[in-house]
Amino acid sequence: MSTIELTKRQEQILEIVKNNGPITGEHIADRLSLTRATLRPDLAILTMAGYLDARPRVGYFYTGKTSTQLLTENLKKILAKDYQSLPVVVNENISVYDAIVTVFLEDVGTLYVVDDDSHLAGVLSRKDLLRASIGNKDLTSLPVHIIMTRMPNITYCKKDDLLIEVARKLIEKQIDSIPVVKETAGGMEVIGRITKTNITKAFVELADDK
Repeated sequence: MSTIELTKRQEQILEIVKNNGPITGEHIADRLSLTRATLRPDLAILTMAGYLDARPRVGYFYTGKTSTQLLTENLKKILAKDYQSLPVVVNENISVYDAIVTVFLEDVGTLYVVDDDSHLAGVLSRKDLLRASIGNKDLTSLPVHIIMTRMPNITYCKKDDLLIEVARKLIEKQIDSIPVVKETAGGMEVIGRITKTNITKAFVELADDK
């Protein structure tokens, strides 16, 4: 697992710094018979990626970290707000029928239910809707607040929570999404959602070093 794919020259630079650090950019360039300007982009990439560290008037030194360690460090810097998407919110008084239509039109697995003050009141999954549909003939008169999952049984997160911790919640609770909330007077406002797709996107971009 690697955050970036190193070029042959970048690997040579790492080896030189590992064996001779701290070492200046000029000395690295001399050893490779190249100009300092030629090496500057490579040194910048290796430093930004975390393989090397640089100190003014001292030079470059090897951090000793593996690609996996660097990937883990970067993962622990990503917050929920960096990858949250727009939530699909419905009022607690809409019918189960309308909720089913919304799920299919929006192509989501979970709806977030709010009260008349726009505060989070419940969560509605496809399983909840399917369960309510079986044997129930009049879905247009059944309000979703009858079948939704209510507080305190709702798993949620804040925008500044670590994305890796949100991923753990998804796994532990075996759910497909988590609402991102902001505390307001009298309740919590839904400002986003984190889904398994959001998590996957973060991992792919991290692996691609974007």
